[in-house]
Amino acid sequence: MEATVRVCVAGALGRMGTRIRDLLPEEPALRLAGALEAAGVRRLGESLAPGVVLVSDPEAALAASDVLIDFTVPAATLALLPSAEKVGIACVIGTTGIDDAGRAAIARAAERLPIVYTPNFSIAVNVLTHLVREAARRLGEGYDAEIVELHHAAKRDAPSGTALRLADAVVEGRGLPAERARERFVRARSGDTGPRPVGSIGLQALRGGDNPGEHTVLFLGSGERLELAHRAMTRDHFVRGALRAAAWVAGRGPGLYGMDEVLGLAAQ
Repeated sequence: MEATVRVCVAGALGRMGTRIRDLLPEEPALRLAGALEAAGVRRLGESLAPGVVLVSDPEAALAASDVLIDFTVPAATLALLPSAEKVGIACVIGTTGIDDAGRAAIARAAERLPIVYTPNFSIAVNVLTHLVREAARRLGEGYDAEIVELHHAAKRDAPSGTALRLADAVVEGRGLPAERARERFVRARSGDTGPRPVGSIGLQALRGGDNPGEHTVLFLGSGERLELAHRAMTRDHFVRGALRAAAWVAGRGPGLYGMDEVLGLAAQ
């Protein structure tokens, strides 16, 4: 079957961009139509696929595509949004470490574009998030919530975006007001911290080696605990989730979507 959704990959030579290009042919509904890199990259002008030349001009890269997939860095992702709005292209954004101001900019762009934005495109991680939300709802604040994540030594942001999303899922499951929910997060402990604050949510970040990512959520009660965990062995599952999101978001109306919508979990 001929592919119908044309994909542009930002950071096409990066670690994630390369894997996206490698695995994209496995998705029959998608084909590579654009490749974007930073100005000054030596391979600019090189052909990466039939009819696809690596360029640094955003509008040139986006013009022939239906969906942009972006796993770059916050500054590059945010700088690309005006071009995406001008062209009117759907976006799949997996860039991590974006701050509150950046998330607000993405939300504003989503008023005019369909955007799938999530810190983790793994299908299993998003099912984990759904299960964590449900566990928090069923267990209530009588069970202390702690989240431990482990990533490779080169990861720059801590705690990971996925760990923060899992903590948000605990908040949502407990039915707490979202406005000040992150004030309950405890990101570090040292010295005489006193008793654990009731209702707090602990997040601990471990770094080392080349680990693609592990996340464990613990609900600790009196005499028992529940553990929900995900361990990644490669980054390919992030790519496959992003490709699934690209196929889903093409042709959608403007809005800020997550993987819950892509996977049909939003109404569950």
